[in-house]
Amino acid sequence: MTDHLKPQRIALVGNPNCGKTALFNRLTGARQKVANYAGVTIERKEGHFTAPNGRHWSILDLPGTYSLNAITPDEKITEEVVKGQRANEALPDAILCVVDATNLKRGLRLAFELKDLGLPLILAVNMMDLAKKRQINIDIEALSSALNIPVVETIAVETEGVDALLRQLEILAQSLGVTDNVPRTATALTRSPEEIQLAVNALIAASVQQVKDAGEEDAPLSYRIDRWILHPVFGPLIFASLMFLVFQAVFAWAQLPMDLIKSSIEGLGSLVEATLPAGMLQELLVKGVIGGAGSVLVFLPQIVILFFFILVMEDSGYLPRAAFLLDRIMGKVGLSGRAFIPLLSSFACAIPGIMATRTIQNPRDRLVTIMIAPLMTCSARLPVYALIIAAFIPEKTVFGILSLQGLVLFTLYIAGIVSAMLVALFFKYQWGKAELHSLMLELPDYRLPNTRNLLLGLWERVKIFTTRVGTIILALMILLWFLSSFPGAPENATQPPIYYSIAGHLGRLLEFVFAPIGFNWQICIALVPGLAAREVAVAALGTVYALSQSGDELSSMLEPLIAQSWSLPTALSLLAWYVFAPQCIATLSVVRRETNTLRYPVLMAAYLFGLAYIASFITYRLALFFTGA
Repeated sequence: MTDHLKPQRIALVGNPNCGKTALFNRLTGARQKVANYAGVTIERKEGHFTAPNGRHWSILDLPGTYSLNAITPDEKITEEVVKGQRANEALPDAILCVVDATNLKRGLRLAFELKDLGLPLILAVNMMDLAKKRQINIDIEALSSALNIPVVETIAVETEGVDALLRQLEILAQSLGVTDNVPRTATALTRSPEEIQLAVNALIAASVQQVKDAGEEDAPLSYRIDRWILHPVFGPLIFASLMFLVFQAVFAWAQLPMDLIKSSIEGLGSLVEATLPAGMLQELLVKGVIGGAGSVLVFLPQIVILFFFILVMEDSGYLPRAAFLLDRIMGKVGLSGRAFIPLLSSFACAIPGIMATRTIQNPRDRLVTIMIAPLMTCSARLPVYALIIAAFIPEKTVFGILSLQGLVLFTLYIAGIVSAMLVALFFKYQWGKAELHSLMLELPDYRLPNTRNLLLGLWERVKIFTTRVGTIILALMILLWFLSSFPGAPENATQPPIYYSIAGHLGRLLEFVFAPIGFNWQICIALVPGLAAREVAVAALGTVYALSQSGDELSSMLEPLIAQSWSLPTALSLLAWYVFAPQCIATLSVVRRETNTLRYPVLMAAYLFGLAYIASFITYRLALFFTGA
């Protein structure tokens, strides 16, 4: 019935903080695919939705930009896509330009540039609720008439305006169908920036009425909050308190769901043991798959809680303020506050953090930010930290209210941040002093986080984590099980079979290198597959220790196994190792692509492994001294 409705592809373009991504989420929901552009590591987010009449739409969320005269690499992507200049990227059928109703002057400049391309264009005037609160009256019909394009008012965080937008999209699609056989190209810009600005000013004068100065009601609330948030003394204290709360919550809130996942994994292992006869298949499933991948899956609640707080701070408008707060501190080590957002992104994963450095204009500042991004404690480290802390740090309160385990986790995150600042200071003197740039960031109004966007963001992280568990980690665990099981133990063997396996021989060989920092051969085995991704080390330890036990000694719980097998100095040494060690090949690969040379990924791996070994050695020796072990 709807076969005649030709699918259409539309590009979503707008300024940063205009609600573009919120509108993208509203249209596509969870039907999104996140990848990178060919040849670069800028995020490429494409989604799809089906209109009420059955027409299928693909929608491409392009990086935010202020102009089609790009000055940063991510803005360049947007310029190339809408102009049809990007290889392997088809010119979109139409463009949906999103502008902020409270800042039309800025958004309409981009709209005029897009209109001059000659492609079909729809203008979405977003955040109309805020405009009405500030008594900014916008004549939508006058805008549409003057621009000679469809104009729709929307509130992306709600459903208002979506139906009208879908109707305009269908009208546009029908007009596109008439010209299906006509090659579609983007024309060159025909007006200078000065001419565009004059046209914008005239259009605003004709279609926008400000009843009273913007901000007499709403803006002072943000100003009053910022008096505390941006205060030179209280601001950093508030920021530190928020970060401290996050890491306390990671342990306190996650305990119940983690216990449920643990019991489910144990029950699954027992069920497989009871169902399958003893043999190679049972051992692969119980000790390899369930014992390995299940050891990582149990930390999913803690990762979700961490991302919950990051998304809340981002959606509420707090993150740009944090960048301003840290600008002075980061300037002392040769960085600007603009590096804060990439470094904060690195707490999720160093890869998007390194991608985000493309917004830094100064090449030297960008390179230093790339080099220190892996020192931010990414979410892949969290399973390793949580495992060791739970096994060796008592679950008790300090000062009556604070969790000791949360304090240790907070200390590890602080250690990564302090180390990053010290390394940046070293590069500052090694590569020359950075140019001083005033930090200019847009501070959006404070707002309550949108529940729908928050849930979609968390769902994306859950999908990414579980996909890694079900693909990369699972494949590596099967490979590790094979290497740990063959060849079998000789007759009259006095050690578990893994001791005589290929993996066992490799672990004992590496033990000569890592013995001075307290690592045994089982840890050495886990470090090797852990090079693919840090959290793989937990799965590897689960497999290695499951295969190292037999009979009544076998336990599906990894924590008691390592608590019995390791000393406290060894555990502390491994924590220190993971603060620095670059156990993520994907990160080094991205650095290679971003810098277009092998020099910097090699330098990064060398200095991070060096720091990791030195830090672990010092930690291990001091722990031996103070514990008398």
